[in-house]
Amino acid sequence: MPKRILQGTVTSDKNEQTVTVLVERRFKHPLLHKTVRSSKKYRAHDADNQFKVGDTVRIVECAPISKTKRWTVLTDDAAASA
Repeated sequence: MPKRILQGTVTSDKNEQTVTVLVERRFKHPLLHKTVRSSKKYRAHDADNQFKVGDTVRIVECAPISKTKRWTVLTDDAAASA
């Protein structure tokens, strides 16, 4: 089964080797037919502490790293090889 890849904005980089990423999704409301924006925060593993607040990043699913981390930040090098 393929791993999910999401794109979002880094909202916090205060923890060591961890960034908090805000992912926003848009969908049409089933009854009102209006575009609704829904957002969710994910904690992702950033091994080199290279991403700062405001950066747009892509995150990919992985095996659990800690109690809250199940995602890793996808670097440009890893994206090119995959």
